[in-house]
Amino acid sequence: MVTRVLVPSGVLGLGFDRAALARGVAERPDIIAIDGGSTDSGPFSLGAGQSKYSRAATKSEWRDLMAARAQAGVPLVIGSAGTCGADATVDWMFDITAEIAAETGERLRVARLYSGQPAARVADALQQGRLRPLTPAPEVTPEGVAAMTNIVALAGIEQVQAALGTGADIVICGRTTDTAIIAALPIARGEHAGAAWHGAKIAECGALCSTHPTTGVIMVAFDRDGFTVEPMAEAAACTPHSVSAHMLYENADPFILHEPGGHLDVTGARYHALDGRRVRVEGSAWVTAPYSVKLEGARVAGYQTTILAVLREPRYVAGARDWVTRLTAFLHDSIARKLGLGPDAYRIEFRLIGMDAALGPLERRAGDPAEVGVLGIVTAQSQAIAAEIGRLMNPFVLHYPLTEDEELPTFAFPYSPATTDRGALYEFALNHVMMLDDPMSAFRLTVTEVGNATGR
Repeated sequence: MVTRVLVPSGVLGLGFDRAALARGVAERPDIIAIDGGSTDSGPFSLGAGQSKYSRAATKSEWRDLMAARAQAGVPLVIGSAGTCGADATVDWMFDITAEIAAETGERLRVARLYSGQPAARVADALQQGRLRPLTPAPEVTPEGVAAMTNIVALAGIEQVQAALGTGADIVICGRTTDTAIIAALPIARGEHAGAAWHGAKIAECGALCSTHPTTGVIMVAFDRDGFTVEPMAEAAACTPHSVSAHMLYENADPFILHEPGGHLDVTGARYHALDGRRVRVEGSAWVTAPYSVKLEGARVAGYQTTILAVLREPRYVAGARDWVTRLTAFLHDSIARKLGLGPDAYRIEFRLIGMDAALGPLERRAGDPAEVGVLGIVTAQSQAIAAEIGRLMNPFVLHYPLTEDEELPTFAFPYSPATTDRGALYEFALNHVMMLDDPMSAFRLTVTEVGNATGR
C-alpha cells in the first residue's frame, strides 16, 4: 500500500502556490495535512490564547484548502491550530471553518482535538513524579502551575489517529508535534513507522526541503519500506542534499528526533535521487519508549510600555552607548525620587537599533551608522506602573544631553504619543514531559456537524 500525504505549506498563514496545490490534488492524495503553529515568535500566543496570524489571511488560505479537500475527497487536518494550539484557538479555527462551510453550502463533519491541560492535572503529575524535566527546565511548583494562563500538551500520532477515526472531513488539532499530523495516517495504515516519522519530519515545513522553499507544496508517498518526497511546484526540486539537511531544521541532533512514545533514528537512512525532482529514502528506524508528551506553559511575567527615539547628530550617534548608560542611571534616580519605586519594582532596558539591538554586548561588528534608534522597554508589575514610568522617561528620552555642560538636544520621536502600552508580557514556564498510561487521557475529542444551517 502507498499512503500519499499532501502538505500545502509549512504553516497556515504563510501562503502557498495555488497551481502547485492543484497539481498535488491531481496526484490523488490520501490526506491533506498542514501545521498551524509555532513557538518561533515567543510565548505571547500561548500565554494569551490568541493566534498571531491574521484571521482574514487564515480564512482565505483555509477556504482554498477546504476546496482542495472537497475536490480530493480526503480528510483535511491542521495541527497546532491558531499558532499555539490552545483550546481557545482550536475554537477560533473551528469558527472560521463553520463560517466557510456556511458560505459555500458544504455540510462537514469536523473533529476538534483539544490539547489544553488543566493546572490540577499537571500539578498532580508533578506530585506523583510523572512530570519530568528536560534540559534546561525551570523550577516548577503546584503554585507556579496554577499561575500559568495556558498549558498545552503536544499530541502525537495516537491522538490524531483517534480524531481521524471519527470519520471527520476536517480535523482541527490543538497543540501537536509538527510531524504527528503527517505520520498519523501512514502508520495507521501499516506503512513503515521509521519512514513515516522521517518523511513527516522532512515534510513538516512543506517545500522548505526543496530548492524553492516559498512554493510551499510538497507530496510525500509512504509505503512499507520507505518514502518518496516530491515538490508540487514545477520550478522546485528535491535533492538528497535538500532532503537530508532538513533533519537539522529545529533539531539539535541531525540523526535523532524525539516524539511521543519514542524516537526516530535516521543514522541508517539512505537518500537516493529518483530523478531531477524526487528523492527516495529508506533505512530510518522508529524506537519505542514509555509514553510521554511534552508540555508547554506560559504565564504573565509583567506588563510593558515602550518608547522609541532616533539619534541622528553624529556626536550622539557615536556616543549612543555612553548616552544610554548615563540616561539609565538618571532615570533610576528620578523614578526613586518621584515615584517611590525601587529597582526591584520595575526593569528598564534600552536597545540600540542599528548598533547592537539584537546581540547587545555580544555584537562584534562595529559600523558607522547615520542614525541610531533607541528603543526603551519598561517592564513592571502592572500596566499602570509601566505606563507611568514611560511617561516619566518621555522628556528625557527626547532631550537628555550627552554631557552635563551642553545645551539640551532634541531627538526624533517617530510617532506621537511616544510611549506605547504593550499589555501583558508572557514567559514560557515549562520544559517538561508528562508520562501517560493512556495517550488519550490528557486530550479531549469532540465531533460536530457544520454547514447547511446545522450550526454548532
